[in-house]
Amino acid sequence: MHDIWALAEQHEGVIKQVSFELLHRGRLLADSLGVRLVSLVIGHSVSSASLDELIARGADEVLVLDDERVSDFVCETFSNILVRLVREHRPHTVIAAATSTGRTLMPHAAIKIGTGLTADCTELRIEEGTGNLLQTRPAIGGNIMATIKTPHHRPQMATVRPKSMLPLPRDASRKGSRVNIELHLEDIDERVKVQGYRRDPSGANPVEEADIVAAGGRGLKKGENFTLIQELADELGAAVGASRDAVDRGWIGYAHQIGLSGKTISPKLYIGAGISGSVQHLAGIKTAENIISINSDPHAPIHQIADLSIVGDLFTVIPIVIRKLRQKNREVR
Repeated sequence: MHDIWALAEQHEGVIKQVSFELLHRGRLLADSLGVRLVSLVIGHSVSSASLDELIARGADEVLVLDDERVSDFVCETFSNILVRLVREHRPHTVIAAATSTGRTLMPHAAIKIGTGLTADCTELRIEEGTGNLLQTRPAIGGNIMATIKTPHHRPQMATVRPKSMLPLPRDASRKGSRVNIELHLEDIDERVKVQGYRRDPSGANPVEEADIVAAGGRGLKKGENFTLIQELADELGAAVGASRDAVDRGWIGYAHQIGLSGKTISPKLYIGAGISGSVQHLAGIKTAENIISINSDPHAPIHQIADLSIVGDLFTVIPIVIRKLRQKNREVR
C-alpha cells in the first residue's frame, strides 16, 4: 500500500474549491510518509488548466476519468469506479471532503472495499511508527474530540470537513503527471439517472460559502433579537451565523450553526456578536481572514483571537454600525 489519494470534486467541468483545501491535508500526510499525493478526478470536460491547478496546489499525479457518462455524480457508479481503482492501485489512504458527494460516496465504497471510514474529520495526521491515519473528529454533540484509527484494514478512508484548512498557495513551478483512465462498462449503474438540478428556492446564502458572516449568540437574549443580526447582514451582503447555544435555544435554525457540531467557515470577514467563544465555536472560525468580536465581557475567549475586539453592549454597538453602513451604502448608490 502506498500513495495518498484525494478525491477532487467538479461540477460542469469546474474543479470545486474544496478540492484544493483537501490537497493541503493530503500534502501533509504524503510528506509524513514520504509518498506521492494523487488527485482523482471523475467527470467530463474538465479543462486542462483546472487539472494543472491541482498539481500547482500540491498533487504529484492527477488520475483523470473523463467520460460524458460520468458528467453528473451518481453514487453507485462513482463507487464502482473508486473501488476498482483502489483494488488496482492499492493506495495507503483515500480522503474526500465531507460534502454531499463525499458523505455519500465514501461510506458506500468503504463497505464494498471492506475497510473503515471516519467521517467529518477536522484533523488528520500519521501515527509515527505504524503509518496509521489518526482521524480526529467531534463526538458526543461536539463536546469531545475523538481520535480514531483503522489499524488492521487498508486503505484507510476519511472525509474532511470543508473550510477546516486553507488551500496551499499556488506554485506554478511544481511538476506532476497526468494519467488518463478508462471507464469500464461494468462501472456504470443504470438504476439511477440524474434528471436535473434545482436551486434552493429560499435563495439563502449558505453560511459555509459566504465571504462575510455576521453571527449572534446567547448575548442576544432572545430569538426576536436575531433581526438585529439579519439587518447587519443585509447591509454587509453577509450570511447569518449563530452559536450552538443560540440554535439549541431555538432562536435560529441549525443550518446557521457555526462550530465543531455545525459548520466550519472560512470567510474574509466574520463578525461575532454576543458570542463568548467556546472552544467548539472558535474551531469553526479559525480560518477566517478577519474576525471582529462584539461582547460586553472583556474576558470573553473570542476577544483573544479577534483581529478587532469591541468591548461593549451589542444593542448599542450594532445599531450604530448599521446606521453607518446604511449611510455609506446610500452614498454608493
